[in-house]
Amino acid sequence: MEFYELHPENPQLRYINKAVEVLKNGGVIIYPTDTVYGIGCDIFNKQALERIFSIKNESTEKLFSFICSDLKDIAKYARVSDYAYRMMKHLLPGPYTFILPAAKLVPKKLWSKRKTVGIRVPNYNVTLTLVKELGNPIISTSTTNRMGDVLLDPLEIRSIFNSKVDLMLASTSISSTPSSVIDLSEEFPEVIREGAGDVSLFRA
Repeated sequence: MEFYELHPENPQLRYINKAVEVLKNGGVIIYPTDTVYGIGCDIFNKQALERIFSIKNESTEKLFSFICSDLKDIAKYARVSDYAYRMMKHLLPGPYTFILPAAKLVPKKLWSKRKTVGIRVPNYNVTLTLVKELGNPIISTSTTNRMGDVLLDPLEIRSIFNSKVDLMLASTSISSTPSSVIDLSEEFPEVIREGAGDVSLFRA
């Protein structure tokens, strides 16, 4: 595995570009977000997605969220109601995963049975620069050990995943709390998981 340490606010573009090259060639990477480290690939690469299912030891029925670069980008991959748009405009970028009706552009492998997808726009420059440079969303599933515990130490992650992924971007300021998950696919919002983001706006 290639391993690069990046500045959290001004990530070195040469390292970002190395990760982009790996993703474009169907590779799998580990990268930092505003919450935890993610394992990712280009959402349009089926073989890379299968690798992530294998790495995570998950059934292919497991749903993975993905990261977009901004609100405009989300509109390509999900149907966004006026209410959802207002809420996301207020909260993004930030530590949230929003459940939205899937657009046809999204591979059906990422659809739930209700034809929804989970989308993130992290408030973290490394992640956003990576997605913008790639030009496509990337899968976002947390780095965990065999017991399901979230891993935060870059060196521990490196030792566990060294032979499983192609490249890791390490950085500081990683939180230990996963994103809040908000379902905006129906008329009324539903808090699925209360995590790092404030969910008070969605409480009755």
